[in-house]
Amino acid sequence: MRRVADALRRARELGVARLDAQLLLGHHLKQPRAWLLAHDDALLDTALAAAVAADLERRAAGEPLAYLVGEREFHGLLLQVSPAVLVPRPETELLVDWAIEVLEDRLAAVVDLGTGSGAIALAVKHRCPAATLTATDASAAALAIAEGNAGRLGLAVEFTAGDWWQPLAGRRFDLALSNPPYIAGGDAHLRALTHEPQAALTPGGDGLAALRCIIAGAPQHLRAGAWLLLEHGYDQAAAVRQLLIDSGFAEANTRHDLAGLPRCTGARWPG
Repeated sequence: MRRVADALRRARELGVARLDAQLLLGHHLKQPRAWLLAHDDALLDTALAAAVAADLERRAAGEPLAYLVGEREFHGLLLQVSPAVLVPRPETELLVDWAIEVLEDRLAAVVDLGTGSGAIALAVKHRCPAATLTATDASAAALAIAEGNAGRLGLAVEFTAGDWWQPLAGRRFDLALSNPPYIAGGDAHLRALTHEPQAALTPGGDGLAALRCIIAGAPQHLRAGAWLLLEHGYDQAAAVRQLLIDSGFAEANTRHDLAGLPRCTGARWPG
């Protein structure tokens, strides 16, 4: 496998999507896809060819492309990622869009619970610079990734270690956001996600444990009129709305992602 064309041919043999193979090659060669298309006869040195071959094997085994190249674009920001954090999904941008709509770039205190790579908090801060952002995570490794992303992007976000509301005693916010683990423990989809941190994907059981914890703890951390916006599974919208209503929230409603699936549910705390 000495040429770009040979690497792409090997990717096809392994069942790796052409776009993924091009992005991997571009990452190793530090060249854009357009360059690869025009230089498929370019030679790879021995070490580079071996590195590309190894990454193609890893991708064929299901390892996320984002982990192989070390980055992922989210809401216009290029974030560094590692196996310590969940790979940011396009559908989570719906949660950010809703937050931006609520904030209207006004002065407000916002918290992102379970921030992972920092994707949600950083995207909101990028679009709403007047807001004050705090982000929590129970994983020290995840917080290190998030803090690194904030530093590279020049976005001021306060990061604090702890499980959900636990490190925020005595503090109240105008908006709370979370994309918590919500996949049910027995969901077949987990078999295809073994390379990502399982604690960020599923709390086990019916998948609602983290959502229950966040909703139950929200009233003592939200100001009157504050919103709580949550991402959840496509089949959990009704359950999440009921949890919010039972906890005293008002105006509970659900929004759908680009695939038409109910993806985020939010409600206002009346105070």
